[in-house]
Amino acid sequence: MEEKTGYIIRQNYIYIIAALLILIYLPTLYDLIIDWSTDANYSHGFLVPIISGYLLWRKRKELSEISFSTNRWGLAIIILGMIFFILGNGASEYFTVRLSLVITIFGLIMYFFGSPLVHHSWFEILFLVFMIPIPYVIYFSATFPMQLLASKITSGILHLIGMSAIRQGNIIHLPNQSLEVAEACSGMRSLVSLLALGAIYAYLTQKRLSAKIILFLSTIPIAVAGNIFRVFITALIVYISDIDVTGEPTHSIMGASVFIVAFILLFIFGAIL
Repeated sequence: MEEKTGYIIRQNYIYIIAALLILIYLPTLYDLIIDWSTDANYSHGFLVPIISGYLLWRKRKELSEISFSTNRWGLAIIILGMIFFILGNGASEYFTVRLSLVITIFGLIMYFFGSPLVHHSWFEILFLVFMIPIPYVIYFSATFPMQLLASKITSGILHLIGMSAIRQGNIIHLPNQSLEVAEACSGMRSLVSLLALGAIYAYLTQKRLSAKIILFLSTIPIAVAGNIFRVFITALIVYISDIDVTGEPTHSIMGASVFIVAFILLFIFGAIL
């Protein structure tokens, strides 16, 4: 009887804290939804919580068999999350505030349910990080170097196969037209989405933790390679035809080619691992 009463009290505590968590982070969640709706770079954010929830649902039987126990280390993680929340709000740094949400959720689960549950659900919890837009200072500082890299390698390949091309920064001058590797074509947009896909693919297909990490990290060069392929094929089309590569459906097809090439490379590398 006492055990049942303690369970009910514990359950009520969890409901109250969950309600407080939603209330505290309501403005943060609202801003996240606005970013997902208005910024094409992060439209995949809508899918991240759904995927995380689905992966947990797949483990529902396994998780139901775990004995719950309080872990006081979870309290330290909750405090860390709250510190991030306060500092982020004080400095108006949205990434830190949003990251604090994931940290706090992780800490709450560890505190109320214990390490065994965290051991079986750590990926699903940490996967929520992919719903958070990366800081714009990082995004823009990486964008231009990636534009230069794609244009430089593309012009090099064109020279290698005997086609004339002159590169000026991120602009490739072809005999009949100049092709600009714009910010949207830098590969950052596809990199952000592919990192999330790479994390899921690595988690579901690899048994060893080291293989999961290697395959996930390989997503970065694979995404860059996929974008270079896109820029090269675009330059090739411009070189040999009069097709408007900026119009539809050509532009969308070329954008999709990044994900097709990247996923093929991920599949091959995952099979090797």
